[in-house]
Amino acid sequence: MKRKGILIVVSGFSGAGKGTLMKELLKRYDNYALSVSMTTREPREGEKDGVSYFFVDKETFERSIAADGLIEYASYCGNYYGTPREYVEKCLDAGKDVILEIEIQGALKVKEKFPEALLLFVMPPDAEELKRRLEGRGTESAEVIRKRLERACEEAEGIENYEYLIINDDLEECVREMHDIIGAARRNPARNRRLIADMRSGLEAIVKGE
Repeated sequence: MKRKGILIVVSGFSGAGKGTLMKELLKRYDNYALSVSMTTREPREGEKDGVSYFFVDKETFERSIAADGLIEYASYCGNYYGTPREYVEKCLDAGKDVILEIEIQGALKVKEKFPEALLLFVMPPDAEELKRRLEGRGTESAEVIRKRLERACEEAEGIENYEYLIINDDLEECVREMHDIIGAARRNPARNRRLIADMRSGLEAIVKGE
């Protein structure tokens, strides 16, 4: 029986290194698919439409909301971000474990719709390191960095809603740890209801002599 993929939600503070972590995870292991989010924000240097994000205007995004074409969506720093439904469901049915790299608002909405989703939160070792990483990007103004740190304060209040913390200090160790956690989560009984049901019906048939 082909295993259906599980939905993995990865959140974390801006500057925690989620993007780098996801790229390395997908490079090393072939059983993952990274969902491409839709957003109304402007592309950053080097980002490609359909690869980094689906970049759309506000009207297009709101049409997708109205058509129930998004698993979740949220507003963050003045822009919409959302997860297109069709791509995710297609990958899960194909047996891929789909990673959603989304903000905490969206993560909690996904958990409501998909109770079996695995929620992971990525953090740097401490707050000073987060500030250093944001400043080290060299792509944002001091005001934007301040807003991101204020947002991190808000997000810190919701971390307990996640199942596991990933401390992004050493990249090699972090990627390995995340892969191991996901591997263990696949064996959680709540994520294997079909397998359990098949086992029960098989046992009952043997006992009855069918």
